[in-house]
Amino acid sequence: MRVSVPRRACAALLPPPFAGEGLARALCLAATLLTAPALADERAACADGIAMIRDALAKDPPEAALPKLRKALRAAEREQGEAEFDECLDAVGDARRALGR
Repeated sequence: MRVSVPRRACAALLPPPFAGEGLARALCLAATLLTAPALADERAACADGIAMIRDALAKDPPEAALPKLRKALRAAEREQGEAEFDECLDAVGDARRALGR
């Protein structure tokens, strides 16, 4: 079932810059502006996490944690390359749990 709202009704409810197709553009712009800082934070946290894993591997970690750290580093670097920073942070979290932090 499709419900259609007359265009005049939308224009009456919304100020002129947001009426009609402008509403979709405004919502898209707002979503972009609101998520950009979060992506920058996740990108930086991902890079810091990868550096932490590399440092932990260089400091001769416990034998039980070694394969988990290598796997987490491989996954984090792959996800960073794919710009999937939330999944990168998941891999960093796995490494922290392996180290007991």
